[in-house]
Amino acid sequence: MNKILETVPNFSEGRDKVTIEAIADCFRGREGVKLLDYSADKDHNRSVFTVIGEPEALRDAVIRAAGVALERIDLRVHHGQHPRMGAVDVIPFIPIKGCALEEADQTAREVGKVLGEQLGQPVFLYERSATRPNRENLSDIRHALKLAPAEKMKGEGWTPDYGPNTIHPSGGVTAVGARMPLVAFNINLHTDKLEIAQAIAKKVRHSNGGLRYVKAMGVMLEDRHQAQVSMNLTDYTQSSLYRVFELVKMEARRYGVNVAGSELIGLTPLRALVDCAEYYLQMEGFSIEQVLETRL
Repeated sequence: MNKILETVPNFSEGRDKVTIEAIADCFRGREGVKLLDYSADKDHNRSVFTVIGEPEALRDAVIRAAGVALERIDLRVHHGQHPRMGAVDVIPFIPIKGCALEEADQTAREVGKVLGEQLGQPVFLYERSATRPNRENLSDIRHALKLAPAEKMKGEGWTPDYGPNTIHPSGGVTAVGARMPLVAFNINLHTDKLEIAQAIAKKVRHSNGGLRYVKAMGVMLEDRHQAQVSMNLTDYTQSSLYRVFELVKMEARRYGVNVAGSELIGLTPLRALVDCAEYYLQMEGFSIEQVLETRL
């Protein structure tokens, strides 16, 4: 592949294996497309796919996957810990090789147009594709539509970029856009008190005065009886994994709570992990060029 885009679509289904595999099949065995990873979380009731490909082939595969999801997922009967606004909740496109953010933006707009005009799904462009400043941040879109959504979508400033200006009964709405790589990072706590995870998330996230490139929320993992700080790092080069991890540990101590473990959702850039190794091993004069796999 001379040009490579990545997409990490999030679907509001983490329990029905048949539906998850049907979505995965849209990416398998397609020329110009490679399914790198996918995972499903029952507590969040959400699945996340990591796919790369040539822009046109990737665009077509994503449209097929969205069609399958809209046919099989019904938000009217959906329950899960993770916030969601659509059966196909969010579709980001990330430039990886041989293409710039502008090409990712173009692909996002083409996908959004098809979802809106052919599948009848209201679509908001977000991040670098946003057509208005109040749509750049995904959490701002979620928050706005959570409050009187029907009225919002008919009001000034919140008409969808594509599709009808009414919420799809079973499909909700979808956010599509271009962005830089994101790290989905969760930290589990040795407590079943959700309010502790929520308080820590409030201290960590940028919107409440925390780290600049961190979005965070507290959720409950019902199967484990464990609270979790669930985060997105929108620029890991500025808000590193180790810095986020240490801040959560520090905030947890004030409640007498220890960290039980952490997890990465989807794929993560090598640089993000190398930064952690360099920090915790207190390495001097280290370069990523010393990593064997980078020289192959």
